[in-house]
Amino acid sequence: MYLKNSTLALLSVFVYISVATGQEGVPVQVEAKLTEVAITGSEENEQTFEDLPQASKWDSLWLVEVASRQEMFQEMQKVILNTTDEEESFEKLDTEILKARLAALDSKTPFNIAYNPSLESVINSFLKNKKQLIQRMLTASQFYFPLFEQELDAHDLPLEIKYLAIIESALNPRARSRVGAKGLWQFMYGTGKMYDLDVSSYVDERNDPVASTKAACLYLKKLYEIFDDWDLALAAYNSGPGNVNKAIRRSGGYENYWNIRRNLPRETAGYLPAFLATMYLFEYAEEHGIVKKDAGRFYQETDTVLVKDMINFDQIATYVPVTMDDLKLLNPSYKLNIIPKIEGKQYYLRLPVSALGTFVANENAIYELAKKEFTNPESPLPEMVKAQEKIRYRVRSGDYLGKIAERYRVRVSDIKRWNGLRSNMLKVGQRLTIYPRNPVAYSAPKKSKSSTKSVQVTSDSKVHTVRKGDSLWTIAQKYPGVTIEKLKKWNGISGTRLMPGTKLKLCDCSTSASGL
Repeated sequence: MYLKNSTLALLSVFVYISVATGQEGVPVQVEAKLTEVAITGSEENEQTFEDLPQASKWDSLWLVEVASRQEMFQEMQKVILNTTDEEESFEKLDTEILKARLAALDSKTPFNIAYNPSLESVINSFLKNKKQLIQRMLTASQFYFPLFEQELDAHDLPLEIKYLAIIESALNPRARSRVGAKGLWQFMYGTGKMYDLDVSSYVDERNDPVASTKAACLYLKKLYEIFDDWDLALAAYNSGPGNVNKAIRRSGGYENYWNIRRNLPRETAGYLPAFLATMYLFEYAEEHGIVKKDAGRFYQETDTVLVKDMINFDQIATYVPVTMDDLKLLNPSYKLNIIPKIEGKQYYLRLPVSALGTFVANENAIYELAKKEFTNPESPLPEMVKAQEKIRYRVRSGDYLGKIAERYRVRVSDIKRWNGLRSNMLKVGQRLTIYPRNPVAYSAPKKSKSSTKSVQVTSDSKVHTVRKGDSLWTIAQKYPGVTIEKLKKWNGISGTRLMPGTKLKLCDCSTSASGL
């Protein structure tokens, strides 16, 4: 983005996309057929709401991806800043095949996709060193690309510009460069203001996928009007029109990107090649053995609702079946995890569709409870537990903070604070202190006497009947020792979609019940 020294951050992502039935990110009218759910609990600060049906959770795949975002940021930043034309010592893509494929791409896009040795070197470098990273982006793109394509089409812009967000932010709406550029499209503060992105103490619309995508479309359209060349427009998006004009002058008047490349800032010199290499690898992923995994969840499964009063994420997560991690990922524009009420402004809450009904059916009661908490800052947190009710949890293979927090109905930030953790990284065997919100219902699973890895499964729990809203992830969380991978293996499942009424085996019935 304009005036950044470091824009590229390949960070894995989660979903936050406008619903197809909505227009321009405006919330869809929800016809709430649910009746209001009664508040339960003996004390007011323990009140909760239940959905009908219980909302499904996001697949664990995405929480794992998000947990590694800092590592991915550093990895891709290094790649782009060190893009060179060096020879690679591995079996490279055949040059003639590459030329034919680039020509085919060039015929269907307004970008100048012509073969040159520099681009070939970058593509080979990606194939050699970053194939797995591209695969992860290919999978994550299933969430964001529908939104990008919709906005690009509305502004009569090339749909291939969607690949730019991978280079800019790796589809992470909370991405932030070291010089302060933010969001999927990496807007600096001043440029964001030019395109009406609201930035305040509470809100930063540079992190809002819908608002920032609209702004990026307007900015790119203006840059193309200036240069009448998409290669130069993208270079200007990265380093600013002034730097592109300087490079043109220093080159002696050349206007082709590849001819002025040596005169551009170092990052911009690697920017367009990385964009074109990404486009090529996405378009020819199958030919290179890059397999897109089924995301399992798609942008149509989220929607927005207008927020009528001040409320914070803690309060929403307490009364609506959605986790704190999901709220942060679905609503990244709220800097303090608070949705404010400001005269003349409208703010929206994005939720999984399956959880939206609970909020809509109970919003008046939720606002009232939130108001009481805001007016009484000394009030205790809901379901606060005593010190003696803590547990010691041993990290197992496949665990991550989001998964553990979900199991014990606490926040990731709580676990990190209780254990003095500075990062999200965990080691197998590591011991964690946890204060569960409901220590009886969410106690740690007991080990079998016969094996440290086995968990006793009773005859009553050998089969689970799929209900509406169930996912492999939520089912696995209900039964100690059961994982998504085991459910797939035991039931011959290849994808993630489940039909209500299906009966799933919860053990390998060819062995004893304790051999999970």
